[in-house]
Amino acid sequence: MQHKILLVDDECDILQMIKDYLELENYLVYTAKNGTEAMEKISVCPDLILLDINMPDLDGMEVCRRIRNFVDCPILFLTAKVEEQDRVNGLKCGGDDYIVKPFSLAELSARIEAHLRREERRAEKEQISFCRDFVIRYGERKLYFKEEEIILTKTEFDILELLSMNKRQIFSKEAIYERLWGYEKDGDSNSITEHIRRIRMKMGKYEKKPLIETVWGVGYRWIG
Repeated sequence: MQHKILLVDDECDILQMIKDYLELENYLVYTAKNGTEAMEKISVCPDLILLDINMPDLDGMEVCRRIRNFVDCPILFLTAKVEEQDRVNGLKCGGDDYIVKPFSLAELSARIEAHLRREERRAEKEQISFCRDFVIRYGERKLYFKEEEIILTKTEFDILELLSMNKRQIFSKEAIYERLWGYEKDGDSNSITEHIRRIRMKMGKYEKKPLIETVWGVGYRWIG
C-alpha cells in the first residue's frame, strides 16, 4: 500500500525536488504551496504531513494548530529556524518532529520511514491500563481521568504509551526519541523534555502526584 504524504512549502523548487524524490521512494505525494491550500488538501487523509513553517499569510504553525485536533497523522515541520523557542513553539502547537533546512533527502526519507513505522506498530495495539484514576486506552490512543478525556498530542501519547507499557524501566531522552522514531543520529532528543513537561502539566490538573518520575542524570520512568 502506498503511503500518502501531504507536502507543504511555498518555495516551488524545494516543493518539486522533494516531491520527485518521495515519488521515487514509492510515496503518493500531494502538494500545497501555502497554508490555505494545505487546509484544503487535508481531505486526502494523508498518512504524514511535511509542513514548512515560514509561509506568508497562514504559516505552518497556524495550520498545525487548526488541524491538530482533527488529524492524527504525524506532522513534521520543515524549518530554517534553529532557536530553542522556535522548536518549543512547534511542539506546543502539535508538531511531532522537525527537520532543519538545509537537509539531505536521505535524512528526510529516513525520518519519514521512522514515523510511519511507529504508526504501523501502534495500530496493532489493543490494551487498557488503569493507573490511580487515570485510564489509558491504547487502541483508541486516548487518556482519561475517570470518565473525562485528557487531550494529548500524538507525540505526547506516544511517550505516555512507551513509559506506561514499560513500568519502572528508565529511559533517557535519547532512548525515548530512538524508540519512538528509530532515527536518533540527527534528531533533537531535547524535544522529549518539552513533551514530558506538557504531559505532566495536563495530568497534573487532576492528580498532583506525578506518574512520570525524573531520575536525575539518567532519564524518566513510569511509576503508576
